[in-house]
Amino acid sequence: MLAVGCAHPGGLPQGSAASGSPIALKSAFKDAFLVGVALNEEQFSGRAVSSVALVKAQFNTISPENVLKWEIVHPRPATYNFAPGDAYVEFGAQNGMFVIGHTLVWHSQTPPWVFQDSAGHPLAREALLARMHDHISTVVGHYKGRVKGWDVVNEALNEDGTMRPSAWQKIIGDDFIEKAFQYAHEADPAAELYYNDYSLENPAKRDGAVRLINRLKAAGVQIKAIGSQEHNKMDWPSVPLMDSMFTALAGTGVHVNVTELDVDILPRVTQNGGADVATRGQAQAGSNPYAAGLPDSAQKALARRYAEMFGVYLKHQDVIDRITFWGVTDGDSWLNGWPVRGRTSYPLLFDRQLKPKPAFDMVVALSGKR
Repeated sequence: MLAVGCAHPGGLPQGSAASGSPIALKSAFKDAFLVGVALNEEQFSGRAVSSVALVKAQFNTISPENVLKWEIVHPRPATYNFAPGDAYVEFGAQNGMFVIGHTLVWHSQTPPWVFQDSAGHPLAREALLARMHDHISTVVGHYKGRVKGWDVVNEALNEDGTMRPSAWQKIIGDDFIEKAFQYAHEADPAAELYYNDYSLENPAKRDGAVRLINRLKAAGVQIKAIGSQEHNKMDWPSVPLMDSMFTALAGTGVHVNVTELDVDILPRVTQNGGADVATRGQAQAGSNPYAAGLPDSAQKALARRYAEMFGVYLKHQDVIDRITFWGVTDGDSWLNGWPVRGRTSYPLLFDRQLKPKPAFDMVVALSGKR
């Protein structure tokens, strides 16, 4: 087990990135958990040459940003588009990485036809279950033995812990989740299966997730872990909320992975503290304060924030198998376009020039291997 080192709260650690020869994240935390990253098509295709070199050097597990979501891999009835996903999976195989599939069942980025018959009317329960089964068995079966873990169901809970009234839930019922896991396990019994969601640090949503996992386990569902997305703010979630989340979720008997990690340093522009992709905000005066670059004071604050978060992750390393960042560099991040388009965001450990930031130093220092 990896010992937790000093978080250097008063300043930045010396060495590592500052010395010009940073230790790789995957090496620093090899005794604790895998360290991964979400890739876009430019990266796993090899076209983004510099980014590819960084990914190979730093990470040992990968997730796809979009190419295995329903709208890409199964855009029309009886039409599957495996070419982008094949390139992604091959990139992981060639580089000895643990390959994640994201995501099989989600209310977003799923074409409307999935839920409709040929006349545009809502499907009946059994018809939608058949359509779900076809999709999962085809996609998971296509990548059997190569994709090692699947986000089977994504974001099925409301903020109060109740079931989100998605088309899946409305037509099939709450047991659409059990069915999705059943179909995925049948298609590849060796694959790890996960439930993935955001804002699980919120006590109400956390408790809803606990109820969901306990329900799945009682139904005999094969579930390896719950994914906490960790799209965090500078001031949320607090360390106690993070700590209590890992403790509560791990109490169900599953592991708790960090699946989509970033830290939004920009001012809030909505009341919604979650990470719902449908949320939109309006640009306001002062909402894009770092268009010309991130000042040193903000760099140090971000570094301290990452250090306190990784302190929690290391405390719970016995139930965490991987930490995955949602994007390679600041320039790749979805937060440049969400919830307001055109802002300049700095949520990751590598800057737009692919250089490690002070936050990288802080994180690596915790491993004691800088």
